Amino acid sequence: MDQTAPLKTVKFHSGEAIPLEMHKVRVVQKLNLVPIEDRKAAMFDAGFNTFLLKNKDVFLDMLTDSGTNAMSDNQVAAMSVADDSYAGSASYYKLEKAVQDVFNQKYYLPVHQGRAAEHIISKVFVKPGMVVPMNYHFTTTKAHIEICGGTIEEIYTDEALKIKSDFPFKGNMDIDKLHKVIEKWGVDKVAYIRFEAGTNLIGGQPFSMQNLREVSAIAKSHGIKLLMDTSLINENLYFIKIREAGYQNVPIKDILHEMLSYTDFSYFSGRKVSCTRGGGICTNDHAIYMQMRDLVPLFEGFLTYGGMSVREIEAMAVGLYETLDFDVISHSPTFIKYLVDSLDSRGIPVITPAGGLGCHLDAGAFISHVPQGQYPAGALAAAVYIASGVRGMERGTISSVRDEAGNDVLADVELLRLAFPRRVFTLSQIKYLEDRIQWLYDNRKLIGGLEWTEEPPVLRFFVGKLKPIGDWVDKLVAKFRADFGDSL
Repeated sequence: MDQTAPLKTVKFHSGEAIPLEMHKVRVVQKLNLVPIEDRKAAMFDAGFNTFLLKNKDVFLDMLTDSGTNAMSDNQVAAMSVADDSYAGSASYYKLEKAVQDVFNQKYYLPVHQGRAAEHIISKVFVKPGMVVPMNYHFTTTKAHIEICGGTIEEIYTDEALKIKSDFPFKGNMDIDKLHKVIEKWGVDKVAYIRFEAGTNLIGGQPFSMQNLREVSAIAKSHGIKLLMDTSLINENLYFIKIREAGYQNVPIKDILHEMLSYTDFSYFSGRKVSCTRGGGICTNDHAIYMQMRDLVPLFEGFLTYGGMSVREIEAMAVGLYETLDFDVISHSPTFIKYLVDSLDSRGIPVITPAGGLGCHLDAGAFISHVPQGQYPAGALAAAVYIASGVRGMERGTISSVRDEAGNDVLADVELLRLAFPRRVFTLSQIKYLEDRIQWLYDNRKLIGGLEWTEEPPVLRFFVGKLKPIGDWVDKLVAKFRADFGDSL
């Protein structure tokens, strides 16, 4: 189903415009909201790393939208007819057809998730001394490229890192910078150009079709391959349809086909794009397909399951078709916009305009008294959890790396990401979060910094542990009790 007149909100008689859920809840999962003292203890046990919290201690899990989206009734039903064959499964051929119909891509390589696709792509195309220009990096993408001896060059626009902005496509590439990178490295050293649909680390910000078209023309003129990470393609489709001139009346399927027509190949995380666990690499170029094909059985599984459960394969096929439903792809962006606009109107620093994926608090401004070397985004993530039971994800310097001298490479922005899994939360839950963020902002001077107690050398944000500097956590809990009494 497609709608040519996007419905973003419904205006109530009171004059308030709020997002309206275009689905009903038929299966529920019980939530826990434990007392703040228990949340404090859980945070200490987790080493002030929200990844290491136990789900039983979490009220709203806004860590990520990866693998946490709600599947539709049709997806759940499809899982019951899965074909368990190791090779030649009928379920796989349903998924292959869905890729061909929805993405308009002839060749498909299944993998168990998005970073598995990054592994194979990097292993085939990235050689020591090569470069990958991109609109912005993602943590696992950068790690895979660097492990293969490559370097990344981020060529985002000047608007990209502005916290408060009304620029609609902050995920665009800077065309002048792209020309300079190609000239600097030489065409033979450019492994490929990577476009991320919905720049994850800078607020889920989309790129425009016009910018994609221009980058594609440059790539083709030099004979350089253009790769797109389509994991957050749903939100980028939504923003093109409602923000870019000339696309308001274009069906979602046509917008998607045009986007991918400018690429040589693409990959996705099914945990995001189709609400299921899995992923894949897609292309219309047989030579590109053949370069990667034999690595799938080596690293993932046979070519007709690629490390995925056939039940997930059945659900993914249905989920890809649902990508073309405007009600499905508009749910998260409209809820995100509601929270972002509300917090922004109160003077609470958030990334604007609202993007896809989640609401991003500007930790650098929220707790400006905490030096960047004391990890303000991580400290704010801990504070939000302690104050509300809501688990977000640090997207700042903890998610960065150290240089050869052992110094932190400070992140461009210090963000706390509050992800919005699709069709999971209700408006009352979002309003609860809004209230707790307001309270925390009013008491932000109580929040202090963090320091490492256990720091892994690679992707440290996943399993590393920290501790608070000083006794700021005790002061925060005491203030909460003074203000809220026995309330959770």
